[in-house]
Amino acid sequence: MQYDLTSLQPVLPEIFLLGAACVVLIVDLFLSERTRIYSYGLTLFSLVGAIALVLWAAGPEKQVLFDGSYVRDPVSDVLKVAILGVNILAMAYGRGYLLGQGIYRGEYFILTLFATLGMLIMASAGNFLVLYLGLELLALSMYALVAFDRDSLKGAEAAMKYFVLGALASGMLLYGISMLYGATGALAFPEVAEAVASGHVDETVLVFGLVFVVIGVAFKFGAVPFHMWVPDVYHGAPTAVTLLLGSAPKVAAFALALRLLVDGAAPLAAHWSDMLTILAVLSLALGNIVAIAQHNLKRMLAYSTISHVGFIFLGFIAANDNGYGAALFYTVVYALTAAGGFGLLALLSRRGFDAENLHDLKGLNERSPWLAGMMLLILFSMAGVPPTVGFFAKLFVLEAVVNVDKVWLA
Repeated sequence: MQYDLTSLQPVLPEIFLLGAACVVLIVDLFLSERTRIYSYGLTLFSLVGAIALVLWAAGPEKQVLFDGSYVRDPVSDVLKVAILGVNILAMAYGRGYLLGQGIYRGEYFILTLFATLGMLIMASAGNFLVLYLGLELLALSMYALVAFDRDSLKGAEAAMKYFVLGALASGMLLYGISMLYGATGALAFPEVAEAVASGHVDETVLVFGLVFVVIGVAFKFGAVPFHMWVPDVYHGAPTAVTLLLGSAPKVAAFALALRLLVDGAAPLAAHWSDMLTILAVLSLALGNIVAIAQHNLKRMLAYSTISHVGFIFLGFIAANDNGYGAALFYTVVYALTAAGGFGLLALLSRRGFDAENLHDLKGLNERSPWLAGMMLLILFSMAGVPPTVGFFAKLFVLEAVVNVDKVWLA
């Protein structure tokens, strides 16, 4: 098949972002500390341009490219716009922090663009291989970003933990994928679902592979009991990196779960929904309880993230379009509020205040009423206090669970 601009329209955001990352990489070689604003400007322009291309290619119909390896549908459009929008917020919030900490370097922008590219690939993956490649591009970029501050021992320790546990989880996910491929003989998600639905596949092998797939998904989300990396990495990474790590990758993790569990393993929903139920209950319980005891702001928000993952899993447990839609809405709302929360911590650090611990926020209302009000609004949204958008996100998820007669979970 010959490809031209029209036929390649759905994949133009990824092509544009890859080209932009290479341009920023080359341009940054010739820039000094004072002129690094050009790298920052190019990065922002790249993210905005990618959003424009996503919207240009958007449409209600599903488009499949490269022999089913790449899929563009309305869900992928929403995921991509959310990922790019949240990353634009992260770039805007993080610049002042990077300048203040003396780590305003071009590598940050380049790694951010490659991480974003990995997330976009995950959102449109049509088979196991493309999904895994996107996941690894994201993961490798994030490992480097966590260790971005070379003079920080906490950052180096966090990056090492993240890398070791991330490699282990990626291995488990790949093992699960290999089991599903071995049982079905297919890599494309629709073909896998068709083979499973036919009933001619050994269900024991499928369920065994599914366990490892769910473990990989749970790690990428940071669900209990695969959450060990979350508090340490959020705490040890520079705040600008925590801002990036704690927001958009959750949307990418949603794409990972959606493609693997819904597109590829929908006939096995009875099995994976039971697994997710256990993970959701543990995440909701441990995340909320442990968050209360935290004094460090980033660790508190990390444990809060774990509890939010439990709510996202509740949407998947419903195993219907209402549940998936509620989980998607919750994920996007959480990513935006998390970006706002970590972004405010970055802004406070930029203004010369140490925003590491809860007691550091004493007197914030007197110093900056606007920032204090924004922090209050974001925390209310995270807690689900009406009439914030976080309340409606939780309401839609709980409604989806109740509608499938799982009231005890709600």
